[in-house]
Amino acid sequence: MKKYKRSARLCMTALAACGMLLAPAGVKLNVHAEEVIATVQGRVMEGTTAKLLYLDTSDGKMEIKIDGSTSTGNCKMLLPDKKISVSVANGNDGYLHAVTISENGENPSVELDTSKVSNVVGTVNEKTTENVLHLDTAQGEMELKIDKNTDLSNCSVLVVSGKYVVSCARGEDAYMHAISIADVAAAPVSSTDTSQTGTASQAYSQTPVVNPTGETRSVTGTVKSNTDESTLYLATSEGDFTFKIDESTDSSKGMVLTPDNKLMVTYFRGSDSVLHVASLVGVKDSSSASVDTSSQATVIGTVKAKSTENILVLDTSAGEMELKMDKVAAPSGCKVLVEGKKISVTCSRGDDAYMHALTVTAVK
Repeated sequence: MKKYKRSARLCMTALAACGMLLAPAGVKLNVHAEEVIATVQGRVMEGTTAKLLYLDTSDGKMEIKIDGSTSTGNCKMLLPDKKISVSVANGNDGYLHAVTISENGENPSVELDTSKVSNVVGTVNEKTTENVLHLDTAQGEMELKIDKNTDLSNCSVLVVSGKYVVSCARGEDAYMHAISIADVAAAPVSSTDTSQTGTASQAYSQTPVVNPTGETRSVTGTVKSNTDESTLYLATSEGDFTFKIDESTDSSKGMVLTPDNKLMVTYFRGSDSVLHVASLVGVKDSSSASVDTSSQATVIGTVKAKSTENILVLDTSAGEMELKMDKVAAPSGCKVLVEGKKISVTCSRGDDAYMHALTVTAVK
C-alpha cells in the first residue's frame, strides 16, 4: 500500500511540476479544460468510483479525481482492466483532475424487440465487462449485453458497486440488451412500454392471478391519493399507472401506500389483461435499535397520511402516536396500509426511545 501511494504521488508531483512550468507566474491553477497538462493511458483499477479514478499506467499507479465537468462522452464505463486515455489538469486540492476520459473501439449492435421494454434497478457487480453488464437486482442477478447504441447520456460513469436504472429488451441473438443506463438520481425507473396503462379498478379478490408469460417489469413512482387496499394508483415520469393488489402480492418490503410515498413496483399483465402487483418495495432506512419484546403493548387506531415505510403515524383514542416500522415483517389480515385504515398494533420500546411496531393486524 505504501508503494502504491508513493508511486501515485510521484506521478502527480511530476505532472504538477510540468503544469507549473507551463503556467504564467502568479496564476492560480484551477481545473479547466484549457489547462490540460498531460494525457495518460492505462487500465482502470479496482476501487474506482464515480468520483475517483485509479489508473494503472506504465509509469505507475495514479489517482485522478472525476468532476461534474469531466467529459466522459466517449467513455462511460470505468470497469476494472479497461484500457482508457485520460487528459488531466492540476487541481488546487493537490489532486490531478480528469478533463476528458476516452476510449477506442465499438461493439457491434443487434436488432432489438423494442415493443417489449423492461426497466430494472440494480447494482453493477464485479463480473461486469465492457460487453456484458452483470446487475444485482431485487429479483436476482441479470446479464445484459452492452452495444455501441446503448444510451449512457444520463449516466455520469458506470462503475462496479454503482446503482443504476437500466432499460432493456431482448435481441435477435436471444440475449437481453441494455438500451439505456442511467444514474438512479438522474432518471427514475419507468416503463417505456406505452401499452402498460392499467384498466379500471376491480373488487379485491383472493383468487390466484395467472401470469401467462411469467415475465415481470418494474417501475418507480409516487402513490396517488385515490389509492385504496385493492388498487394502487402510481404517478411516474411516463404517466399514471393503475395496478391491482392481490392476495399473492408481496408487500413485506413496501406495505405503506399513503399519498406521495415513493415505491418500486414489480408487476405483470395478468390473463385478465389487468396489471397486477407482484411485489412492492418502499424507501426504508436501516435500523440497529434493540427492542425490549418482553414488555409489549397493543394499540388500535387509524393510519394517517403522514405515515411512511419508516414511521407509522397512528390516530388513536389517546392522540397521535408514532411507531417505527423496522421490526414488522408484513401486515396480517390485509396486504397494505392506506390512509384511514383501522389496525391493531403490538409494540415495544427500543433503546432509541422510540416505540417500535412488532405486528400489524387489520381491524374489521
